[in-house]
Amino acid sequence: MNRTNAITDVRGIEVGHAQDEEALTGCTVILCRKGAVAGVDVRGGAPGTRETDLLNPVNLVDQVHAVVLAGGSAFGLDAATGVMRYLEENKIGFDTGTVKVPIVSAAILYDLGLGRADVRPDSAMGYRAATSASSDPPAEGNVGAGAGASVGKMRGMQYAMKAGIGTWSMDVNGITIGALVAVNAIGDVVDPKNGEVIAGLRSGPSLQWMKTGQAESPIQSNTVIGVIATDAKLTKAGATKVAQMAQDGVAQVVRPAHTMFDGDTIFALATGQKDADISMVGTFAAEVMAEAIVRGVKMAASAGGITGLLSKP
Repeated sequence: MNRTNAITDVRGIEVGHAQDEEALTGCTVILCRKGAVAGVDVRGGAPGTRETDLLNPVNLVDQVHAVVLAGGSAFGLDAATGVMRYLEENKIGFDTGTVKVPIVSAAILYDLGLGRADVRPDSAMGYRAATSASSDPPAEGNVGAGAGASVGKMRGMQYAMKAGIGTWSMDVNGITIGALVAVNAIGDVVDPKNGEVIAGLRSGPSLQWMKTGQAESPIQSNTVIGVIATDAKLTKAGATKVAQMAQDGVAQVVRPAHTMFDGDTIFALATGQKDADISMVGTFAAEVMAEAIVRGVKMAASAGGITGLLSKP
């Protein structure tokens, strides 16, 4: 298989987007029709999630059939219901003996401060995203859960920049590791090689502004949510560790990360085809996540009155 530098390089992973381009909100579905062992790490102080307790290694079910990333704040969790409906129609789910119950985890970001606050991802949008899912390289930028994403909001939206969806992958010792992320940070995204700001607060680095003590209430429009996928064979505990280590990629390039006003959440999916060392997978999951975040800002176009890098000459 030719590598396309996308999460769909991992066999068995499909991605679909749906969005409302006028309202600037949307959702992204990562499908694994045959199931994938899953883990999650919730690092931010203001998360909005669904079916994350189920992923605790002490609990029964060890595979999910989809992960949904959505805008719309807590309202956006409704998108997962549409994905469940799609999977049930296709007879995909955890077999209880009576019915197959699709296992769909989800996380949301806050994008209600851009576009229209009264339009959010719902069941119908989630269903559309699921029906569009494929193993083709997914679109990046202002699509899906990235439709209303932004960065650099320490001084309010007037100084923010547009961000969106990013994806990346790499092969390490025959193991494929991919990431897809919706970049919606209160702070800046920096180059991991030199620490220079790529996109963020347009009046100077966010960390410098925090030192002044003048930061506005940052409750609006935050949270980085994403998925790591790999064709490594992992247990649920192993997938959880990979999700934890992938958060290091967020911290590498997002300044600040994991604040009380972020709901930063990373899922890990393992399709279970190849033996691999957990520490190796987790280490490079962080690298792949960092690159996907950088792409999430570089591929974003201007929208909603805020500037995106893709529109620059």
